[in-house]
Parts: sequence; structure tokens; C-alpha cells
Amino acid sequence: MTTRESMPYDVVIVGAGPAGLSAAIRLKQLAAEKDAEISVCVLEKGSEVGAHILSGAVIDPKSLDELLPTWREDGCPLVEVPVTENHHWILSKTKKSEMPHFVTPSFLHNKGTYTGSLGNLCRWLAGKAEELGVEIFPGFAAAEILFNDDGSVKGVATGDMGVARDGTHKGDYTPGLELHAKYTFFSEGCRGHLTKQLIAKFALDKDSDPQVYGLGIKELWDIDPELHVPGRVIHTQGWPLSETEGSNGGGWIYHQANGQVSIGFVTWLNYTNPHLSPFHEMQRWKTHPEIAALLKGAKRVSYGARAISDGGLQSIPKLVMPGAALIGDSAGFLNVPRIKGTHTAMKSGMMAAEAAVEAIVSQRGHDELAAYPEAFDRSWVKKELSVVRNVVPLVKKFGDLIGSGLAGITMWLEHLGIKVPFTMHHHPDHESLWRKDLVKPIAYPKADGVLTFDRLSSVFISNTNHEEDQPVHLTLKDPAVPIEYNLPMYDEPAQRYCPAGVYEVVGEETGDPKFVINAQNCVHCKTCDIKDPTQNINWVVPEGGGGPNYPNM
Repeated sequence: MTTRESMPYDVVIVGAGPAGLSAAIRLKQLAAEKDAEISVCVLEKGSEVGAHILSGAVIDPKSLDELLPTWREDGCPLVEVPVTENHHWILSKTKKSEMPHFVTPSFLHNKGTYTGSLGNLCRWLAGKAEELGVEIFPGFAAAEILFNDDGSVKGVATGDMGVARDGTHKGDYTPGLELHAKYTFFSEGCRGHLTKQLIAKFALDKDSDPQVYGLGIKELWDIDPELHVPGRVIHTQGWPLSETEGSNGGGWIYHQANGQVSIGFVTWLNYTNPHLSPFHEMQRWKTHPEIAALLKGAKRVSYGARAISDGGLQSIPKLVMPGAALIGDSAGFLNVPRIKGTHTAMKSGMMAAEAAVEAIVSQRGHDELAAYPEAFDRSWVKKELSVVRNVVPLVKKFGDLIGSGLAGITMWLEHLGIKVPFTMHHHPDHESLWRKDLVKPIAYPKADGVLTFDRLSSVFISNTNHEEDQPVHLTLKDPAVPIEYNLPMYDEPAQRYCPAGVYEVVGEETGDPKFVINAQNCVHCKTCDIKDPTQNINWVVPEGGGGPNYPNM
């Protein structure tokens, strides 16, 4: 057995997203205030910081103001485009109606927010962290959790490099590196594969609802300068998902810097029709007259997809275990009605950092950071999520029209200080599919290559790349399930829910169907890990540096 080298740190952070980087910065700030030496390391599986970061994004700067108060004067790219207009459209197939502002509580109005690239914000945050002495290692994927003899989390190990598909070592083989820490923060984003293991091992979800998810698919377009209005923000609901019973979601259009618009579409992953394709719903959404007019003569320059955690307050698991903590979207702090989670993710990292510094200066390590969940219970984050806790369950239970109306009433009551005396609950997304014979097939139009596109050409502009001769990172617990169960029952939905064309069934026409996994196409969205009806697909990290490389998403 190959001996791995190890490196000790006070805190190891898995994932250089907004939560992980905010935690790293706060750790170093507090260490300086207390004149203490606290070593901090951040691992990032992407080829660079920001490579795997994808969001709309409209960002509330509340946590940024707390963490780095001078960010507006300090070169932060987010400052470039403050939100100037806020619109909410309700779409039919050819028409739109606009929801008046007075109908919605003020926290939905986007006053004081900014729109831009979350990836570029993370790159800037990484620079600030490094200035403070944080060590950041991009291209190194945390592949294994390490434990002490008493069961507490000891740290993580990075994945081996140079392993062939058959498991043999290639000429450039390099064993993974162990990183040991007094405390390890897991900031992997939505459906982190190590986080999933921790939740199961420590029963962190024992007292919470199951997490539920949406799949966000995003494109970046250069549009006609005459149509570009920097800071204009539009959200849509209704068509095209309104045509398919048991589905819900919505779209966004954000006018950002450099004459570009971020457009995207979120499909909630509790949909019931196995013939539904979130990717094709997004393409169809662009054919709405209002959106097609905006994109006339425009050029698509980037594409990406990522699952998001939609469960809200009632789906947040226990945040701590001996030696470790969950921060950011690993725990699920997204505020769905606001369509914002960066500010809450950042604050979670800051709260965890404050608890860890208190512990480290007290000569503690590998225990539970109880001060972190206690701080969360007192924080504006919990209050904000509590106000909207019933919105997603109401829409899921009563549908887009009635559910949205009821959700609006509960938000108004909570906003006015009238506590709604109930909290609705969630059910796992993988349990929602109906049999294929109980639903209508969906015929999606062929891509025109101008406004609408196919999945493979989309993956191409995501700059996705994986070393081909490596173990497949999309693993099957039982290789027989896709053909023997999923195909006859659901027409194997992986063919459609994956936004990157990873999964195919070939040979059906000759009576010899086979399930094919094109792992090199994977954009790391995690939808397969979430939506597979038997939970047969287990997403694990490929070699570090693999996956998409988003330049401005």
C-alpha cells in the first residue's frame, strides 16, 4: 500500500466557494485580532478558484459588508453592476403579465443588490484570503474523509492522480495527500459527495426534513447593445413547465457587465413525468416571444448547470459533528423566494469560523463546535429563512397559481411579524416519478442552433474536460438497475434529467439495450445523484482539475 504524505493545519476547508472563502478570511481576521497563529488550507477540485462556480447571480451584499466593509473601494468585480430594475413575469406560451411590486414583500424587491459573476467574486475573495495567509490548493479534489480512533473527523485526503480506468497506476501516478486538521469545514456546495457521507455516518438529518433540489441551467449571451440595460433583473414563472402536470420552476434574465445577459431556468427536481427534460424545458423557454426578442442577433458564449438546495430551514441538517462542520450550500442555506444564497452561505462560513477560533485559542480540537449552531439560531440567517419556510412546500402541494398565492400570504404575515403556526414538510425528489405509462410523452422541438441548442454543443462551451483514462466517477451500486428496472418503469429518466448528455440507452431498436455513461461530459451538477429513482447512481469526485471551467459564470 502506498504511504501518503500528510500536512497538519488548524482548519481545512473543502471547497473554495463563497462559504469556504468567507470562512477562511474570517479565521485569519480573528487570528490577527487575537494575536494567534491559525493555519488555514482550502482545497478546490476545480482547475482554478471559480472554475466550478455557477450562479445567476443577484447577490445581497449583507455578508460582504460584514466581512470586508471596504469591498466597494477595493477592486471587487461585484460593484460594477448594482441592480436598477426588478421585474417578475408570469408567462403563458405567447404572453406575459407583470406582477406589481406592491403585491410582494419588500425583501423580494432586490433593493441594494448587485448582479454579476459569482465565479469572479470567488476569485476576488480568494485573493483576499491569500493576502491574509490562507493556503489555497486548486486542482486538488477531497476524495476521502479521515477519522481519528475516537470517530471524530481528522481531515481529508485528496484523490490519487494517474490512476487508469482499470485501477492500475499509470506512469505519472501520484498518491493523494492527507490534510489533518483540528476542524474540517465541508463547503462542497449542493449535494457534496463527502457531505452526503457525513450526514449518513453521524445521522445529521435525524431531526430535519430531506433536502429537496432544483436544477439550474444557465447560459451567458452577448446581446444587442440597444437592448442591454445594466442592472435590469427579471424573474419568470409559469410557461413552459405549466404545460406539464407535476412540475414547477422558473427563469431568470439578468443584465450584467460588458453587454452580457445571464439567462437561466430552474426546474424543481420533484417533477413527476419521467419524460421531462430540464435542459429542453430551458431551451423551449427561450422561444417565448419576450425572451426570443431579447436574444435576436445575440451570441451564446457560455453554458453550465448546477443543482441547488431548495429545502430551506426545515431541511438544514445538524451543522456540526466531532471535528467538522457543514457550511454554505452543503447544509442548504438558500432562500428560494429571494433566489439568493450567497449572502447566507457566506455568513454560515463566518459563524463557523468564529466558533473554530474560539475553540482553537482555548486549546481544543476535534470536538463539536456547538457555538456555530448556537450562533445560527440567533442569526439573521435563520430569521430570514424562517419567514419563507413554507413557500416551496405550498407551491409543490397546491400548484403554481394557488400555491404561489398562499405562499405570498404566508410571506406577508411573517414579514409583518405574524408567525404562521405551522411548518410544512418535504419529501425526497427521487420518490416523485410516476410510471411512464401513466403520463404523456413530451415531444421537444429540434434545436435550431441559433436560439436553441443541443446538449453536446452546450457542454462544449462549458469547457468541460476530464482525463479519459481514469476510473468513471459516476458509479452504479447495481449495474443491472438502469436496464432491468428504470427502463421498463420510467424509460430510464437519466437520459433526460442529465443536462450534459452523460447517460444514454443504446441498442433498444435491436432488442439489446445497454446503459452508456459518457463521464467525460459531466458538468458536476449532481442531478443524477439526486433524481435517480432507486438512488443507484453515486457521484464521486474525478481527478482534481476535471469538470467544467467557467470563466465568467
